[in-house]
Amino acid sequence: MKNNFKSILLIFLFIGLNSFAQEEKESDKSNIQTYTPSKLLNKGQWDIKWFNNLYTENKFADANGNSVNKARENYFTSTIEAFTGVSDNNRINIGAIVEFRSNTIGGRQALSVFSLDDSNTDRKGITSIAPAIKFQPFKSVSNFSVQSAIHIPLVTNETENGVFLDQTAWSFQNRFFYDYTFASGDWQLFTELNTEYNFGEDTSFANNTFLLAPGVFLSYFPSSKSTVLGFVQHAQRFGDFSQDYTALGLGGKYQLSKVLNLEVLYSNFVRGNNNGLGQSFNLGLRALF
Repeated sequence: MKNNFKSILLIFLFIGLNSFAQEEKESDKSNIQTYTPSKLLNKGQWDIKWFNNLYTENKFADANGNSVNKARENYFTSTIEAFTGVSDNNRINIGAIVEFRSNTIGGRQALSVFSLDDSNTDRKGITSIAPAIKFQPFKSVSNFSVQSAIHIPLVTNETENGVFLDQTAWSFQNRFFYDYTFASGDWQLFTELNTEYNFGEDTSFANNTFLLAPGVFLSYFPSSKSTVLGFVQHAQRFGDFSQDYTALGLGGKYQLSKVLNLEVLYSNFVRGNNNGLGQSFNLGLRALF
């Protein structure tokens, strides 16, 4: 009888420990849940992101918002961002941003941006670098942060042979991030406000302009390692030159390993003024260590 009691006790103890371990494992959040753009890195931690955006358009919205057909134009931007934590209180990160662009015009196919040909209908090159700092302004609000950067142009001429590459104006950029995770843990709301002041180069279309670009992202986590999301973004430029657009999109993220995350996004520019009405295809790879 005593041996039977010991056996039953051991069985319940095993079940209890196993359940506790399983609950503890399930409660561990993945990087895609924890490290939103609002979250700062710990001291010595690194965040490296390679993000690729392919935008293609064959329609243009004029100053009155009317859609006009045009020959297809394609704009590819590949961005590398690297940040690291530097403060003991984990409230300051520093980093740098480098952009490479490849653009084609004249009705060429969207994937022509990956061609190695050198013609009068394409341009490519590293177009800007930006030292950046990211900080948490309020100690009590860990899910709110600000990223400031000075984008230094490396382009001499914005347009050559009718092909636009990138702006020659400098840009002072501030991005405000905030996220909120609902009580269930399955849903997360992320908001961003991007602000830019462009200055310096008189020949640039962007000189003496301000840009306000809010965005709202709603994510659902089917599992701790994956998420699907929908978003809406708007951009409003004003000053010496004005334009605006609104885009709707969807996408997903997946944690490939403890270090690597994969991100895929699609957006459609549904309206605008003095702006293209195209589509954007995005692929990103992020390493956190």
